[in-house]
Amino acid sequence: MENLSGKKVAILSTDGFEQVELTEPKKALEQVGAKTFVVSPHGGEIKGWKSTEWGDKVKVDRELKDAKADDYDALLLPGGVMNPDKLRMDPNAVAFVKAFFDAGKPVAAICHGPQLLIEAGVVRGRKLTSWPSLKTDLKNAGANWVDEQVVVDHNLTTSRKPADIPAFNRAIQEQFAGAEMMAGHRG
Repeated sequence: MENLSGKKVAILSTDGFEQVELTEPKKALEQVGAKTFVVSPHGGEIKGWKSTEWGDKVKVDRELKDAKADDYDALLLPGGVMNPDKLRMDPNAVAFVKAFFDAGKPVAAICHGPQLLIEAGVVRGRKLTSWPSLKTDLKNAGANWVDEQVVVDHNLTTSRKPADIPAFNRAIQEQFAGAEMMAGHRG
């Protein structure tokens, strides 16, 4: 089992995140010692989406305006249709994501999360996966899209959907644990 003791992971999200795509990876990271921080454009709480209806609320640990990529070792981008669609329209969210890539830090995105990667301009030449409806958008942005449970390309780990969460969780535990080795890679 990986050890993420001392690692800080930012989870960038807002209202409409797919509930299990935030809560399950968060739990998996914390189980191996990581400290997770939900970062959102607004404080208080954000509301999840649970398949076809509103889900539970999650406490926001830090407002985006007060967060810097330098403060974290890795970034997690949950999906949900509404969540990344709102975030990609926020210049601060896009800059936050891009800063992790500029620093060569590990980033993980599931389902619709890669919409933020497109907006940040970081997918060109990378192999990745996502919810199938993003295939054309990702290809048009220069990505090599594949239909696989989990794809790891240097510092980027992507996954397709909630059913892939167990494999996604194992992959991000490994990727985030190996962050020191990747810090020199500029994607």
